[in-house]
Amino acid sequence: MNAPLTPPHPSSPDPWQQPEGAVPGDGSWPEQPGAPAGPGTRAELAQAGLVLVAAAAAGLLLGALWVWLAPRVPLTSDSTAVLLKDVEGEEAIGADGTFVLLALAFGVVSAVVVFLWRRRGGVPLVFGLALGGLAASFVAWKFGAALGPTTDVVAHAKQVGVGHTFDAPLELGMKGALLAWPVAATLVHLGLTAAFGPRDPEPYDDSEPGAFPEPGTAPDSDGESGTSR
Repeated sequence: MNAPLTPPHPSSPDPWQQPEGAVPGDGSWPEQPGAPAGPGTRAELAQAGLVLVAAAAAGLLLGALWVWLAPRVPLTSDSTAVLLKDVEGEEAIGADGTFVLLALAFGVVSAVVVFLWRRRGGVPLVFGLALGGLAASFVAWKFGAALGPTTDVVAHAKQVGVGHTFDAPLELGMKGALLAWPVAATLVHLGLTAAFGPRDPEPYDDSEPGAFPEPGTAPDSDGESGTSR
């Protein structure tokens, strides 16, 4: 006489089956196992705004360093006009080059800091970093010009006297230098995210043989499926 068969275990619900009335993204749709949970859109926008404000504030430091490191353009005056003391001097180009190099360095550092803070990245964060770098460059330009020599060249020439040398106002002749920070920050951040950012889980490939046992089979001790009896 044969022993009664063990009643089959009730099949567990399919974790990938959409519940009735569920809408993807509203919390009722099951997330993929191992998928990193990311912040919502509102949180990402808040983080992007914080990055923008922090970068713009860092522009004050860039402006101060620019005043300190940029070469000065010497001027002199006679009884009729203010003249360049060294007509063939390259101090003006050196001031632009100093700004560009400092802005590139600040862009790289800001990208690394933001990536270490939020490794997942995201479009709002990248936009916040780029706009923050542009705002920081503008702040550095205006702040550096305000900290540098006075822009009233005629009054300065009268103050120092005829034949004496004084410094020209600190100016940014190449306005394209304002893009150095945002471009460097965006490229470095995207590169770090692509190289070291979290990866999305691989989709399940149901075409792989032996991935799941056939109905009515059970895995053997060696990992192979056998027909249940």
